Amino acid sequence: MVSDEALMLDFQQGSRPAFEELFARYRGPLYGFFRRRLENHERAEELAQETFLAVIRATARYEPRSLVRTYLYGIALKLLAADRRKQPKDELPMESGAEASVEAAPDSALWVRQALEKLALPEREILMLREYEQLSYSEISELLRLPVNTVRSRLFRSRMALKEFLEPLKKRQNAMAAFGMTEGNEPRRADEE
Repeated sequence: MVSDEALMLDFQQGSRPAFEELFARYRGPLYGFFRRRLENHERAEELAQETFLAVIRATARYEPRSLVRTYLYGIALKLLAADRRKQPKDELPMESGAEASVEAAPDSALWVRQALEKLALPEREILMLREYEQLSYSEISELLRLPVNTVRSRLFRSRMALKEFLEPLKKRQNAMAAFGMTEGNEPRRADEE
């Protein structure tokens, strides 16, 4: 398999198939990146495409100093920040979209998303970059322009804060199960057990 960096250099030399391969590899992950952070899927799709447009526009200036993945997520973070600046101050980017998109999700996924919303934006972002985007500490360090040890400590604090937010929910779920109740506060029927 050809590396992302080799594909990017080939694209820089004018190879359309190289760009198409990069697009195929990163379209889904970039869409997911935006979808987890924005309230509607259409805007997430637009920003994922804008990320690739930015790559096309900056092809001549690209230098292979870091991984292409880091380069793409760097562009995505800048586009996301610009998009958030355009939103009215009273709108929070995750809250309304999270509610709409989790209606069919299991209770535990809903609880995690609600707990994530309670984190401050910088804490949430660093946690999402690590857990959802699967970026390494060094990649996050490069993206956020922070020392690796700062990334580690902030990630640790973010995880602890998330755990604190989730702990009461887990206790509630366990208590309800002990009394034979479901999340809808309806007792389980004897024939369901």
